[in-house]
Amino acid sequence: MLIPREHASRTWLWLSPIVAIALTLLAGAVLFALMGTSPLNGLHIFMIEPLSSMRGWTELALKATPLILCGVGLAVCFRANVWNIGAEGQLIAGAIAGGGIALLATADTPRVWFGFVLLAAAAGGALWASITAWLRDRFHANEILTSLMLVYVAQQLLSWLVQGPWRDPLGYGFPQTELFAGAARAPLLLEGTRLNIGSVLALLAAFAIWILLARTVIGYQLKVIGLAPIAARYAGFSSRRSLWIALLISGSLAGVAGGLEVVGPIGQLTSSISPGYGFAAIIVAFVGRLHPLGIVLASLIMALFYIGGELAQSRLGLPSALTGVFQGLLLFFLLACDTFVNHRVQFRRGVPT
Repeated sequence: MLIPREHASRTWLWLSPIVAIALTLLAGAVLFALMGTSPLNGLHIFMIEPLSSMRGWTELALKATPLILCGVGLAVCFRANVWNIGAEGQLIAGAIAGGGIALLATADTPRVWFGFVLLAAAAGGALWASITAWLRDRFHANEILTSLMLVYVAQQLLSWLVQGPWRDPLGYGFPQTELFAGAARAPLLLEGTRLNIGSVLALLAAFAIWILLARTVIGYQLKVIGLAPIAARYAGFSSRRSLWIALLISGSLAGVAGGLEVVGPIGQLTSSISPGYGFAAIIVAFVGRLHPLGIVLASLIMALFYIGGELAQSRLGLPSALTGVFQGLLLFFLLACDTFVNHRVQFRRGVPT
């Protein structure tokens, strides 16, 4: 049986994600062998091949951008004991709001319009998260369920827009809007690649969240409310205020992630703008130990899974679900490692008859 440890090792608490990643790769090698592929070749294509060129590194940073933005936002919520599971819906809402403003741009629109797109995307994500906050605050609704269900509402809203009022009349009936004008597009950092300024904004957001959590009174209140609600109430900290702050910050960052996706690599609104970044960011937040620096590193690992899965599908003919399998394995091994970090195994002695 498992017995809680009196004091969990802080060293092993931080080493646990590294052990989980190693176990994930080991399990992945076994999985490649079961599918009839050389484990070494499979892991090379999945983990090494994406980093063999400058283009691969830029794609890694590009895919890590929405994961960082969603992950640091979720870290704020989770530290405050607010279980926001709907970052994917907030990402989509931000994409819709930002995309709507981007559609207004023309060839004569000034470059500053990109800033308005990001502001609209942040507002869209925050508005979508505020629905969860209001339901929790007004009716004590479970934020896990409400935020998760709102994901599917956002997906249906996006589908209706790109198939109805916003559909490109010259798009041959495809569910998509027209391409955004250059003034609304994210500026590129490296010519010849898809890497844009969103990667820099994601790092700045991670730094800002670190300052918020580590150096401000608001961040201290969020952590106290998450760790010791009774002590927080005794100190006069408002759990209601923390709920709204956490969800609005998380929603706005997820919204910016969605806006950057549609004005960055996609360039238009389509019926599918995210392969599940909002859900993957939940794993990223916990692998990164709810610390902005850890989340940045975990986002790079998760982005590598996305790129590696695409390469394994094209080079080895493996199913596209491989990325999801690796993500699930990482979460499973992380939870298993954390269990043994916080508990010890005690074997019961046989009871004499």
